[in-house]
Amino acid sequence: MKKTLLAEFTAREGAQDEVARLLLAYGRKVREEDGNLAFDVYTKASSPRAYWIFEVYQDEDAFQQHLGASYGAEFNTALAPLIEEDASVLTFLDPVA
Repeated sequence: MKKTLLAEFTAREGAQDEVARLLLAYGRKVREEDGNLAFDVYTKASSPRAYWIFEVYQDEDAFQQHLGASYGAEFNTALAPLIEEDASVLTFLDPVA
């Protein structure tokens, strides 16, 4: 079964450009993962500092491999001081049958 989630966070005032740069570089790596089916980055139209990342992985194993990637830890370490939350807020999604 596919693993689908929405990751959300808000860039601190003035950090939007750095957050966007980090996300673009990270997204390129994630999209190269064998089990990644989608990694789409959005900002909220009414609040451009609010980021939403829609992610889909082939299955739980692919998601776990994604979590174990060394560049993920590097990304999260670089991102943490640039966002208002303590970390990305993850919402796991299930399809409507």
